[in-house]
Amino acid sequence: MILVSSCLVGLGCRFDATDKKTEEVLTYLKDKEWMPVCPEQMGGLATPRDPAEIRRERVVTKDGKDVTAQFIRGADEVARLARLVGATEAILKSRSPSCGSGHIYDGTFSKVLIEGDGLTARALKKMGLTVKSEENL
Repeated sequence: MILVSSCLVGLGCRFDATDKKTEEVLTYLKDKEWMPVCPEQMGGLATPRDPAEIRRERVVTKDGKDVTAQFIRGADEVARLARLVGATEAILKSRSPSCGSGHIYDGTFSKVLIEGDGLTARALKKMGLTVKSEENL
């Protein structure tokens, strides 16, 4: 079973209520068992919502609101779901404070990337899942 960021398969769940449907992801998933997940929605955040980035281990919106608890809740829910369905792999949206794997934005909302993982990517890696992005299938 593969967990995949809902936005990558065409669901408008991103902070701005859009998707990032990616044909390469859909092709990769063809003939495989997979399940869409949106950690931010699963953590209780609305769509649309203010953009957020990780800043010094806290997740904050552009206007400074701390949404770390919702991001942790979402990561925990996705991890719980991964255990329930026996997931071994996840394809998560690059650069996201939830799903980013390898690189995330630096918390200044200036599109500067740093090395790091989003909270959900961290949780799934800790569980031993293979975590990829749409950029490194």
